[in-house]
Amino acid sequence: MRPAVITSNDKITKTMRIGITCYPTYGGSGVVATELGKALALRGHSVHFISYALPIRLTGFADRVYFHEVEVSNYPLFDFPLYTLALSSKMVEVANYEGIDIFHCHYAIPHATSAYLAKEMLGGHSTKVITTLHGTDITLVGLEPSFLPIMKFSIEKSDGVTAVSRFLREKTLTNYGINKEIEVIPNFIDTERFRRTPHPEVLRHYAPAGEKILVHTSNFRGVKRVQDVIRLFELVQRNIPSHLLLVGDGPERSQCEILTRELGLQDKVKFLGKQVELVPILSVADLFLIPSQSESFGLSALEAFACGVPVISSSVGGLPELQVHGQTGYIAEIGDVERMAKYALDLLSNPAKHKLFSESARKRSLEFEAEKIVSLYESYYEKVFYSQASS
Repeated sequence: MRPAVITSNDKITKTMRIGITCYPTYGGSGVVATELGKALALRGHSVHFISYALPIRLTGFADRVYFHEVEVSNYPLFDFPLYTLALSSKMVEVANYEGIDIFHCHYAIPHATSAYLAKEMLGGHSTKVITTLHGTDITLVGLEPSFLPIMKFSIEKSDGVTAVSRFLREKTLTNYGINKEIEVIPNFIDTERFRRTPHPEVLRHYAPAGEKILVHTSNFRGVKRVQDVIRLFELVQRNIPSHLLLVGDGPERSQCEILTRELGLQDKVKFLGKQVELVPILSVADLFLIPSQSESFGLSALEAFACGVPVISSSVGGLPELQVHGQTGYIAEIGDVERMAKYALDLLSNPAKHKLFSESARKRSLEFEAEKIVSLYESYYEKVFYSQASS
């Protein structure tokens, strides 16, 4: 059955029934997938999230948004939970009962793999599969020898594929030898929600004497180079009174805490753990640090931009596509902590220059406004569904 036609924002739009599968935990892909689903629902589409847990950004009631939990049973015969198969079965169930037009899978493994199995089981259904590549599924997971064939297969069997940056598209085509069109649709942000707002209580708590505040958010994995953040900060605070706020958690956190104590920074570095609401933190920040070894897009940097926070970043992946060197912040080579510290001191010691960078960062974020990017996804859905509906 073809989707109905409605008029929305003076534009003719097809309402669809969309199944979104993503990782529900902290991380850019899950955040983007959830915010995309919520935005699509506001445009009249029916959105069905399918995952093993409720996505962290899926809070409160939202009309036309539904959640379907994948239950994974543990059997003594199997050493590992069979999530990929359980997800496929749940996708079939949801497609049959809800009439899903498109499965939108965020991350190829295992989500696109499960969607392929589900589509095969659905037989004559017209359901299409769109896979969005976010980064580590391509740059890390997929290059494991045991995963490479299934990654290539899952991408090529998808009806449509998108990547969040030109870097990631080229990396995918090169690494896997894929002969398939990949559409670049960047990550996006709600610039009404993410904007600098007064939070004097937060400022008093973390900078009672007017110190500068530097912020880093991540999953504390090796590729994020959080220890570089701490070493960078150590150089900055020698010259300018400042504090470092580290948001997130992960396998590298303990080592980062040890390094902080070794450098005598335990009173100046605060580990805030996982935080759902970032705006109050970003609204008091003077600089945002992202010295990653691998970054397909840099959603956390975009969130900082929207709150008027200049960014010091590495030159990897999709970051140079987002960051404008000398306007929204500065770019340095991976591991060049001294140069990053120099850039940070340059901005923190020059209020007029910092103000110009802050304004440029905010302006840059408007180019990735949710309304614009969600429209690109909507158009891509229609392109995939109707160009292949009769195939």
